[in-house]
Amino acid sequence: VNTRKSTARPTKDKMKRFASSSIRAASTARLPAAISTRFAAADAKPLVNQAAVLEKIKDIQVRDYPMPTVGDDDCLVEMKSVGICASDVHYWQHGRIGHFVMEKPMVLGHEAAGVIAKVGKNVKNVQVGDRVALEAGVPCRNCKTCNSGKYNLCPDMAFHATPPYNGSLARYVSHPGDYCFKLPDNMTLEEGALCEPLSVGVYACTEKAKVLPGESVAVFGAGPIGTICALVANGLGAKRIIACDILPDRLAFLQSLSPNIVTLDTKGLPADEVAEKIKALNDGELVDGSIDCVGFDSVITAAIKCTKNGGSVALVGMGPEMATIPLINAAIREVDLLGVFRYRNTYPTCIDLLSTKKVDLFPLVTHRFNFDQEGVLDAFETCRTGRDGAIKCMINIGAEPGAKL
Repeated sequence: VNTRKSTARPTKDKMKRFASSSIRAASTARLPAAISTRFAAADAKPLVNQAAVLEKIKDIQVRDYPMPTVGDDDCLVEMKSVGICASDVHYWQHGRIGHFVMEKPMVLGHEAAGVIAKVGKNVKNVQVGDRVALEAGVPCRNCKTCNSGKYNLCPDMAFHATPPYNGSLARYVSHPGDYCFKLPDNMTLEEGALCEPLSVGVYACTEKAKVLPGESVAVFGAGPIGTICALVANGLGAKRIIACDILPDRLAFLQSLSPNIVTLDTKGLPADEVAEKIKALNDGELVDGSIDCVGFDSVITAAIKCTKNGGSVALVGMGPEMATIPLINAAIREVDLLGVFRYRNTYPTCIDLLSTKKVDLFPLVTHRFNFDQEGVLDAFETCRTGRDGAIKCMINIGAEPGAKL
């Protein structure tokens, strides 16, 4: 396991790592030499940065923004595709998520991919012109948690667009080189940006629910993350994925993505009945594992009761702080309840799943927007309302309107 124990960087550099970035359209083909030369000579002429800044609650401004500092271990990335996450929308509307409170203007965005425009002298894994996906969180690398390999739980994690750190919805971003992952030629930049939400599904399925080929899994919630978890389970070879939600349109869309996915409308059903119906859909057997992407008591209860003895329930959804669930039922059957917080060591697996087409996330990108004041506001409002069947909104910086990178 890669424990990310590279050279520590001073705390004062953390705020600089996330100052943010730019675009021009790039295809899945290798960049021409002329473009690489332009990037290599990026220092020869002034670069102008812009960023989508959350100035205060419900006030996003796309404005000029300082160019980020690039250290010896960092890369300057010209951003190309940035996806909008529900957390971005939540900060826009409320200015906080839990104890993460925005106390000053913050650049939004953390689902990001772009092209390397400059590399620090110590960076060896990528070079100018490479198309890369950016892992959004960078740990301190020195604490006990980091040294144990669980760097996603680092108490000093600097995560894009999580106060007090800036995000990646900008023209240029400075990012540590070892958290930039080169994309193969058959992957698009949008797929690179989708490695971030895909990472949650990969981590939940592989490390927590422990999905194996030929097994069955129940997924509760058919929103973007639930859908991704179901697609990852399918890509990992699960023989049957039972997806549960209360919205028929979401279930119909998810079922259309794979014949291995069956759906269950749980609206108005008590947890025990949900568990029984899942068992019936699995040939009368309890499922091997479950993934809760909702967080409500009733959902966790159903997940526990539909999971086999010795199975695992991955807790992805964030519900109320306190929950009433059947712990004794889980304890006497050794059903493990495993928390999921972000992800770790997932980007290579994400790139493999996407590049080999074991997972296809393009159907989830329902809307594309330009990187300007009107486009960014329209993207956030579309995500907030879910209008026109919106699932994932992508902002393509420097592309033609509606273009797919």
